[in-house]
Amino acid sequence: MSEKANNVPEPSSGYKVFSFIKKLFIYLFAIGVIIAAVLFAADHSPQKSFFGYRYYTVLTPSMSPTYKTGDMVFVKLQNASDINVGDVITFNPSSSSDAYLTHRVTQKLENYEGSGVTCFKTKGDANDVEDAMLIDQDRVIGSVKFSIPKLGYIVRFVQLRWYFVAALVILLWIFFRLLNMYFAPKGDKQDITPQTPESAEKTK
Repeated sequence: MSEKANNVPEPSSGYKVFSFIKKLFIYLFAIGVIIAAVLFAADHSPQKSFFGYRYYTVLTPSMSPTYKTGDMVFVKLQNASDINVGDVITFNPSSSSDAYLTHRVTQKLENYEGSGVTCFKTKGDANDVEDAMLIDQDRVIGSVKFSIPKLGYIVRFVQLRWYFVAALVILLWIFFRLLNMYFAPKGDKQDITPQTPESAEKTK
């Protein structure tokens, strides 16, 4: 067999770029889906913590522009003694509700009125006045350490529309398979002409 038939054509630059983008997208998408599935999709309760953190979706613009609607904040569980003025905390404003607020501490009142309880005055960055209620230490979850913009929208979508996500994964797989077939380097066509004993002898 001739040496030319054994040569594999070099992938084109377009194929190399496509291959890199495909792998990067797949890895990032897979990581995102895994994180959402493990940490969020199966868990609708804001009480569950991971490595000492809880996650909450910002539902109102009261903390804009620091945290906007749809952002996801990650709250480190902390005692009242570790929270100071200026920290952004997440708390339950009412024992009769499962709602949570994330506002900034404007005052820290230790041993409030001789009760031995630490209380906090809070205020949303976008609000003109402080919150009317005084937050005692038992209602405080912790302080916000970081946030991811708009992740709350994605997580909520995954939780409520998981079947759409499954269909999207399948469609993306088909899409990349088709692109891979289009961009994949084509091998040299094989010579299918029947060989006579004389031609076969020449190729040896």
